[in-house]
Amino acid sequence: MKKSLILLAGYPGTGKTYLANLILVKFPNIGFLSPDEIKEKNWDQYGFKNLSEKELLIQRSWKDYYHELEMQFKQGVSMISDYPFSEKQKECLQQLTKKYAYQVLTIRLVAELSVLYERQKVRDLDHSRHLGHLLLSYQKEDRMVNHEKADNLLEYDEFMKRCKTRGYGEFSLGRLIELDVTDFSSVHYEELLEKVNKFLNTE
Repeated sequence: MKKSLILLAGYPGTGKTYLANLILVKFPNIGFLSPDEIKEKNWDQYGFKNLSEKELLIQRSWKDYYHELEMQFKQGVSMISDYPFSEKQKECLQQLTKKYAYQVLTIRLVAELSVLYERQKVRDLDHSRHLGHLLLSYQKEDRMVNHEKADNLLEYDEFMKRCKTRGYGEFSLGRLIELDVTDFSSVHYEELLEKVNKFLNTE
């Protein structure tokens, strides 16, 4: 297996984590690093009293993410990472992969935005969703039985604005495979996994 970084990019609600798990099952020697998991860990550790403090923790989380990614690269570990990547992350990722001679595959997941908003809403209301994503202030001790009462839920107009202006649907680094997941039942994941296998081993 060549030293590789697989970026699962694209809009929120496209099933990036699901796809990451499929790839990790088929290729168990690949490591996994999630920016969101790092954010959630920092939110639990430090908490935030307002959106400014939350943003500072997000910036800290990205520094932690790049540091951990580089540690894995130094050991030659192939990695997979899922996030709605944009131009904000591209330069750092490009520099790291060039420095350590990693090939990059971007799998960009896209879908109809109205469908994705409904998926996002369902995800936010699920009790497995970390409250740090949904609140204006957060401490680990916080507990909310009903997520519908969260004070920072993403509204339709804001969701659409983010999707249309942040470049989620345009991001790519290295080789690009785009996958439409408007209808999950019609997605040919096995075919995609074969493309991933070819990328990792024969190109």
